[in-house]
Amino acid sequence: APGTMSGSGPEEPQPSQASEEDRQQEAEQDWAAAKAFYDNLVTQRPRPPKPQNAITVAVSSRALFNLVEEQRIYEEQGVEKYVEYQQKNENIILKPGPAFYFVKALEHVNTRLLELYPDDEERFDIVLMTNVHAQVGVRLINSINHYGLTIERFCMTGGQSPIGYLTAYLTNLYLSADSDKVQEAIEAGIASATMFTANKDVVYSDTQLRVAFDGDAVIFSDESEQIFKEQGLDRFFEHEQLNENKPLAQGPLKGFLEDLGKLQKKFYAKNERLNCPIRTYLVTARSAASSGARVLKTLRSWGLEIDEALFLAGAPKGPILVKIRPHIFFDDQMFHIEGAQKLGAIAAHVPYGIAQKYQKS
Repeated sequence: APGTMSGSGPEEPQPSQASEEDRQQEAEQDWAAAKAFYDNLVTQRPRPPKPQNAITVAVSSRALFNLVEEQRIYEEQGVEKYVEYQQKNENIILKPGPAFYFVKALEHVNTRLLELYPDDEERFDIVLMTNVHAQVGVRLINSINHYGLTIERFCMTGGQSPIGYLTAYLTNLYLSADSDKVQEAIEAGIASATMFTANKDVVYSDTQLRVAFDGDAVIFSDESEQIFKEQGLDRFFEHEQLNENKPLAQGPLKGFLEDLGKLQKKFYAKNERLNCPIRTYLVTARSAASSGARVLKTLRSWGLEIDEALFLAGAPKGPILVKIRPHIFFDDQMFHIEGAQKLGAIAAHVPYGIAQKYQKS
């Protein structure tokens, strides 16, 4: 009968399975052909890794560079005047934007990785993912080359949403100054955040990538935050203590913390723990005594380490961030973002979880 198996032979692959296998095989053949071509070229520049091996960080042009004036022209005078302005000024180098020093720190990590693992492709690949028109590309290229950034992959979508391309590039993290695009990416299951420029100039480490994360609705789900928002602080403490040994569900940035941890272990394997160019921080409003154990046990259950955990019990995060000076700080609540900005920290808003409902109401 149709749909039944007879005999003892292996089960035939379903058409969908076969077609997916064919696509993967074709993709591997494409990469092999491209690699064979580039391997014959003599260059000192490290080649971008395959997306399936890389930790791909997609950054928009307005996150990477300061394009405040250009955005004003676009909004007030339209796309044609914007393109004309960019072309007239394509030899004027753009100033750094909120993600600039984060990207520089990623590239320092890559340099160290290539020293220790010259043939390994598990490193950061920075992709410029922007909805600007290709005619603006020359100014972006000139600015990237001026600062010596290693950004080989560009995706300029000419006003269209970049979300489909983020998926195609196997993006691990997307940073943009456009909150609508970030929200769209989060809803598509891509770790994303809206970048905000610090209000003060701060000197950032050029030898160590420092990444600070809020906990609930960032690394973890918003399960506990829902109880706090809807039932109050005492019920939240009670819930966390009752569920101390039950791991929290993952949040949108858990995967990126995991990626950082994988790279840290590559340095540890070379006896470089004390000289590791990556350091991670948990900066949470939770109280350690009342609700901290569940957080630490969750990380342990995931096999993840965090270098420093700071439980602030509701105290402002800004002064701690000034001390840490992270290249990026992820939080789901805008009042924490604004507090960080005022004191000179570069903050990235993760529009996820119940806090967004309360911010909009």
